[in-house]
Amino acid sequence: MSQNKKRIVIKIGSSSLTSAHGEISRRKLEKLVDEVVRLKDDGHEVLLVSSGAVAAGYRKLGCLERPSTLPEKQAAASIGQGLLMESYSDLFLSHGYMGSQILITRSDFSDENRYNNARNTINVLLERGIIPIVNENDTITIDRLKFGDNDTLSAKVAGLVDADQLIILSDIDGLYDADPRKNSDAKLLDKVHEITPEIEAAAGDPGSAVGTGGMKSKIDAFKISMASGIASFLGKANTPNIVYDAVYGDAVGTYFEITTDSENLDQKKQWIAFNSGPEGKVIIDHRAKETVVDMKQSLMPGNVHHVTGRFEKGAVVRIQDLDGEEIGLGVVNYSSEQMKNMINLTEPELESYDKAAVEQKDFVCHLEVSMPVGV
Repeated sequence: MSQNKKRIVIKIGSSSLTSAHGEISRRKLEKLVDEVVRLKDDGHEVLLVSSGAVAAGYRKLGCLERPSTLPEKQAAASIGQGLLMESYSDLFLSHGYMGSQILITRSDFSDENRYNNARNTINVLLERGIIPIVNENDTITIDRLKFGDNDTLSAKVAGLVDADQLIILSDIDGLYDADPRKNSDAKLLDKVHEITPEIEAAAGDPGSAVGTGGMKSKIDAFKISMASGIASFLGKANTPNIVYDAVYGDAVGTYFEITTDSENLDQKKQWIAFNSGPEGKVIIDHRAKETVVDMKQSLMPGNVHHVTGRFEKGAVVRIQDLDGEEIGLGVVNYSSEQMKNMINLTEPELESYDKAAVEQKDFVCHLEVSMPVGV
């Protein structure tokens, strides 16, 4: 892909895809598809993260209002997923492009092998000109219906595929310095280089009864994308040419920009930071903070105060100090039981336990992601 071609992830919410009656709006879908087709015609790779399955399906299920129980939501999603894909497929095919459906659960991201497999699959689709359409597999999710929400999912997918840009479309035309529904003096922020506490405080409640995500979920998503080195944009879905203009820097909305001095997480560290699900904690003494953070050295058993949780070699764990402050996330070289047995060993005993590790100074655990990582 040449320098001016981008890999773009576009997230669109339920309220931006459905009519006032809660069913799929053909007009709204056609608008989105037309803009995606323009990007494809320009040579860009495009991936959609599309909400709307429950909103599209619940009336077909016989519900007059959006259902509140999990079984009804999942039943509605099973109808709506098919309706959405049928509509997307017909529209893209009419322009000569093929769409594909990818349904993801959180466990697909928390398992590193499945995470890598998902990336490989999506890469093949994008490289062959297909438009992947991603959603959480709402029909079978048993913990919560949402991945967090599709804002978060879109940011994680953008990191998964090494996207150049994440575009989140909503029913609000960007990020304001205050809630515009409550404060008539609220100003639209056209560029953001850092998610500050003030910006987080300005994030309001959900803006639509149809969708599930509010401004806070979008801020959390942009924290992930910015930490992953991905430029992002938030704009109003019904604005003419919003997607196309966002890619070329001409849209009205908020651009979340990456600075040259930002420390971006690579693919492995993104998985550790945002998807791994730490399995335990390693509590270290205050002297060890300098060793693992500033000197970037491996944690030695003598620096470990205690270990909580049960985990095996290779697990991701939280590293905390004695005050409970989280220092970061690390990958362990030993199981929790082995680490507990090693804490009080003398140096000669450690050498007999694992001489190679002592010589290479690569012992208990190595800090992979320092806190804060944005989320």
